[in-house]
Amino acid sequence: MRETSSVRFEAEDVRRRQLIDATIESLADVGFAACTLMDIARRAGVSPGLVAHYFGDKEGLLEATLRHLAGRLSRLVARRLAQARTPRERIQAVIDANLAPEEFDRRTASVWLAFWGQVIHSAQFKRVQNVYQRRMLSNLRHSLKQVVSEREAQSTAVAIAAVIDGLWLRETLAAEGEPESAEARAIVTAFVDTQLAMIRQRAHASEAARIEGGSASILCSHIGGRAYRAAERRSFTSFNSATGEALAEIEVAGEAEIEAAVASARSGQKLWAAMTGNERGQVLVRVARLLRERRDELARLETRDTGRPIRDSAVAVAAAADCLDRFAALAATIAGEHVDLGPDAFGYSRPEPLGVVAVIGGGHPLANACGSAAPILAAGNALIFQPSELAPLTAARLAGIMTEAGLPDGVFNVVLGFAETGRALAGRPDIDKVVGASEASMPVTRARGGKSALIVFDDAHLDDAVSGGLLANLDAAGQASGGARVFVHEAIRAAFLEKLVARARRMVVGDPLDPGTEVGALISEARMLGALRQIEQTREQGAGLLAGGHRLVEGDLGKGAFVAPTVLDGCADDMAIARDQILGPVVTVFSFVDEDEVIARANDGLFGRTAGIFTRDLARGRRVIARLVAGTCWINRSPDSSIELMGLSREGARAALEPYTRLKSVYVHLGSSDAPG
Repeated sequence: MRETSSVRFEAEDVRRRQLIDATIESLADVGFAACTLMDIARRAGVSPGLVAHYFGDKEGLLEATLRHLAGRLSRLVARRLAQARTPRERIQAVIDANLAPEEFDRRTASVWLAFWGQVIHSAQFKRVQNVYQRRMLSNLRHSLKQVVSEREAQSTAVAIAAVIDGLWLRETLAAEGEPESAEARAIVTAFVDTQLAMIRQRAHASEAARIEGGSASILCSHIGGRAYRAAERRSFTSFNSATGEALAEIEVAGEAEIEAAVASARSGQKLWAAMTGNERGQVLVRVARLLRERRDELARLETRDTGRPIRDSAVAVAAAADCLDRFAALAATIAGEHVDLGPDAFGYSRPEPLGVVAVIGGGHPLANACGSAAPILAAGNALIFQPSELAPLTAARLAGIMTEAGLPDGVFNVVLGFAETGRALAGRPDIDKVVGASEASMPVTRARGGKSALIVFDDAHLDDAVSGGLLANLDAAGQASGGARVFVHEAIRAAFLEKLVARARRMVVGDPLDPGTEVGALISEARMLGALRQIEQTREQGAGLLAGGHRLVEGDLGKGAFVAPTVLDGCADDMAIARDQILGPVVTVFSFVDEDEVIARANDGLFGRTAGIFTRDLARGRRVIARLVAGTCWINRSPDSSIELMGLSREGARAALEPYTRLKSVYVHLGSSDAPG
């Protein structure tokens, strides 16, 4: 009995669909006024009474037909939404479905137009239209709220829907030819991109204006593709270290935010890892493009946040974009190996992402964040980044750019806070790897601290060597890498010091936003006081102060954390300065007389950091470099910052991917399997 009933209901559904199809055909051919039950029945090959049996009257049949059309479109939208990974892709899914070729042909469009023309006369049609419109606006608004404010999402959703309907109406009423689906979708896509760009530009300009004007705004963590307010609303103030002005109130991420970030990263990573390496690379390329487009804005933000001179910040933004481009290209090349095991078997290896990686700290947030993110994301992982509490602004801005570029929600998260936030991240068992920002940015042999070494031999070009000493210790007011021990051969030490002191005293210290400034402010007053204490301690231990060594307080410099470029001579290996990072503009000079001696002394404190030498004897240069224990080495000139971020070559960058993948080995048997018994 149940089987009989089921068959009967299925037959009735088929007959109803047959009549609806006949109604669509009649409306397309003769229009709404001439569409009659008689014509519909004739087209369906049934009697008019059967039509009345199923739908009651013409109004009932027409309402069922309109609901069928709206439902068909809703199902198409749902299918496309299910395939979309990011908010922008979900917006595009709504556009593409509503203007799809199967919904945008002349015949289907004329039927829709016939119904819309009767909406003002039929309460039934109006109800269906209202549901259709609310559903479209809801889909658009839900996706837009993840990339713009709620108010902007509402108005933008209405504008997008109006453009879709306007294009549909315009093409439907065209005198001849089929509507151009691809052209219509391209027009709406361009409109959406323009609107979103304008909204973001206004938001960035507003935020920049608040910071420029010294008005502190609220800055919160970025989790799951959006700003994420902290549950406890605990905050601290971030200051411009050059002027003392408040830049923003920073919300501290607590346990709830860490939990949300990990959950979001876990979810987003699955989508990200499922994408091809080429698809991931395309997203990273878009991030790099946006960084370049907003270089000036980001450089100013980083300069206000860190005290770094604006010209150095601009270089750092460009270097960050270059780094992302390099790993974007490598993302598509991540592959394992194939091993021939004879006629009956083969094996292969498969590099797979680790999962979720947390990166802690870093004094230069944009460079550290991009240097960390590039290999981690290229390998298919999700990232939770905690910038230094001293300079959090550009990292939070980068997170928004990542979302804008199409990175799936949750793949790049920023949590703000102090050391306790980093410890909370590091202690999570569901995070697959935790690294420091410098470790994530560049492969090193070891990462145990220590100080870099710069060795100046007696045949070095003195002016170049002095430049190297200044760059190694005064970049970012000496905060870029913790400074370097400058070993100078005793035979040229006096001449080297004379040139070094003269140039240190001539360096321009001032407003970091002034393009002429060479040395900016330290990142905080506490950092400045710490550097001054270390300078005094080194003098007490026997070093000679040849230049600087004091805070600069003249004019506007007195409002900020400025230290005069400092030269300390006569430094010894047993002084604290030989091992401790002095995060200030301080050049420490050590003397040596023998090659073997200086190599041993340099290696004693390197611990995987950089090392450079100045010599005109390239045979000696190669010989010494081979014996130095350092991750990145150079001869006669340090590499620029973009190369430091990426590694010296394609292979150097490829090596940076390895810590963020695990290798799976697979054995494949092609023949039959024998077993005893």
